[in-house]
Amino acid sequence: MRLILLGPPGAGKGTQAQHMVDAYNIAQLSTGDMLRSAVAAGTDIGKRAKMAMDAGDLVSDDILVCMISDRVNEDDCKNGFILDGFPRTVAQAEALEQILGKKNLNLDAVIEIRVDDAQLIGRITGRYTCANCGTGYHDINLKPKVGGICNNCGCNEFTRRSDDNAEAVATRLQAYHKQTAPLIPFYRRKGCLKTVDGMAEIDDVTQAMKALLEQG
Repeated sequence: MRLILLGPPGAGKGTQAQHMVDAYNIAQLSTGDMLRSAVAAGTDIGKRAKMAMDAGDLVSDDILVCMISDRVNEDDCKNGFILDGFPRTVAQAEALEQILGKKNLNLDAVIEIRVDDAQLIGRITGRYTCANCGTGYHDINLKPKVGGICNNCGCNEFTRRSDDNAEAVATRLQAYHKQTAPLIPFYRRKGCLKTVDGMAEIDDVTQAMKALLEQG
């Protein structure tokens, strides 16, 4: 199963991606993780990416596409994969379509997690993660079972992203609507777009996604 999740920052894509990984035994492909690994390993692509980042430039679509092209050949992608953070633009989506086509691979579904911008700001500004294992929490919706203690590893230290404030979130939402939201009609025309209500409870969103995927 090969999937893409779409939705604005804070829609729950990361959480739902992990649920799909667990449910379908597929690989989660994060462009951020791939970039960090390539840079650390000193690969040709990693060196090109590091040069761009050191210069303060965005990593080019060409570099990202090359990384993904190599990554989907690895053994853990045999059952499929879910793309996290890519594509972000129609140009990237078109490039992805080309590389998958050359490998005789198709996307099974593109799932839009639809949410309300105003409620998103409250959702994002309240989130934080365990400083040790990265497990995510929220001031209101997802507190640790024991106050101040991570459910997963028992750590008592937590961190918040510096850009998880109302002003920064509003800026990120504007960027999403300008650059990434056009992917929704793009994939709708391809006939593979499915939509779930991202304002529902986390488990309800997961079940809705599974139901859509099982419908084919």
